Amino acid sequence: MESTFSSSAEAALQREAGAAGLLTPLADLDRVYELQRVVGFVRDLACQRVALQFPDQLLGDAGVVAARLEETTGSKMFILGDTAYGSCCVDVLGAEQAGAQALVHFGPACLSPPARPLPVAFVFGQRPVALELCAQAFEAQNPDPTAPVALLSEPACAHALEALATLLRPRYADLLVASPALPLPAGSLNTEPEPLQRFGRRFPLAPGRCLEEYDAFYVGGSGASSDPDLDPDLSRLLLGWAPERSFSSCCPDTGGTRDEGARAGRLRARRRYLVERARDARVVGLLVGTLGVARHREALAHLRNLTRAAGKHSYVLALGRPTPPKLANFPEVDVFVLLACPLGALAPQPSGGFFRPVLSPCELEAACNPAWPSPGLAPHLTHYADLLPGSPFHVPLPPPESELWDIPDVSLITGELRPPPARKPSNDPGCSALTPRPQLELVESSPAGKRAKSPLPSEFSRIPATQLQSPLFAASFLSSRSWQGLQPQLGQTPVTGVVSGRRGIAIAYEDEGSS
Repeated sequence: MESTFSSSAEAALQREAGAAGLLTPLADLDRVYELQRVVGFVRDLACQRVALQFPDQLLGDAGVVAARLEETTGSKMFILGDTAYGSCCVDVLGAEQAGAQALVHFGPACLSPPARPLPVAFVFGQRPVALELCAQAFEAQNPDPTAPVALLSEPACAHALEALATLLRPRYADLLVASPALPLPAGSLNTEPEPLQRFGRRFPLAPGRCLEEYDAFYVGGSGASSDPDLDPDLSRLLLGWAPERSFSSCCPDTGGTRDEGARAGRLRARRRYLVERARDARVVGLLVGTLGVARHREALAHLRNLTRAAGKHSYVLALGRPTPPKLANFPEVDVFVLLACPLGALAPQPSGGFFRPVLSPCELEAACNPAWPSPGLAPHLTHYADLLPGSPFHVPLPPPESELWDIPDVSLITGELRPPPARKPSNDPGCSALTPRPQLELVESSPAGKRAKSPLPSEFSRIPATQLQSPLFAASFLSSRSWQGLQPQLGQTPVTGVVSGRRGIAIAYEDEGSS
């Protein structure tokens, strides 16, 4: 019976962790990790303590790289192997705990601006690129030499884009080469106009040109997988690129090409479905993801005000990296919105899947803001900062007296008529910033959720009770649970000596016996 439904406790205790990844030959370390450039970065800043951030697949080389850098620079190196949230984001919190004066980030990066100023150097790695094969693939995909085409790549192939463009420019005149949007050095003066920056890349557009005029040719990936969710960077490009323009990808090793139009269509259809789920939802869980990206507090306040304006109840959940078991503790939540970096919001979901959809902030904006353009006209924004005031894509909420709030709407999932929002936008000062709470809690309910304990307002009299039961009593349901989250109870717990706790794993503790 045990072997049928679960594994034995001994097998779980003896299970070995997976390898940290393939080790790089010592002769290739300088080239792969660009150690000479890193040494120059450390010496220019005269840093005595430097943090080195590695993703899981590169941790096998972390010790050797840190030892070489310490020997060459004379500075103390700290390895950040366990990041606060995702390996693509700069872990400024971990660097501050180590007292580091600068940070070197290895591997793929989302290039999101950190929440705190810290000198950062990015090392993407240099994946080999077969230039001749990629040039032939480009010519096969773009037979018209006058058509405008943008050259894109995954971060590890960015070093070869200019060389590839050199081979193509004799025939293709209108070629746009994108480069990673690396942060400019502190104190640098740039007299040239700032190029367009989107998708973590810079596009040096000519005056009067726009990115929507260009087709895309992406160098990266393996070309063997048909699932676009396996590559968050490619998913970000497919969602945000103009739907009427062609998008093709090329494997840098073999030169094999793929037309990404079908995959882009499936991704957009999935996002439109999530927008409909968000419109039907009455209770929204706002998942606080990474805290190391700039303007995350403003974005959280914006999402809370957005749900309040749409008449929805919202709860702010700080759970670290979301997993299906964590989110299953909140069955009254209809949809979750992950506030994370662009790559973190589009990262592949676990194989088991979540019991409720996990959306990005852009999809919640499209569902709750009646002034948001229609799906055919609105861009899909992968970074939550694009939704905030000051961004060219920001769309303010309509005033409370606007007729946009009263337009009838029918759910494309259930076929039922959606009622108009019961609450209109408010200028509550509590929506503009997070206020400190005297007690740490796992769940924080919005003001709309707190008012759910009061009698039903007249606006809900026309809605069936089956639709009101879960959202209106969600706050009281959470408060009635025996498990309330992580509460310190300072001064209320008696001081005792250290005692021995349980030993073993949860499936079979040693003091529970063989049964």
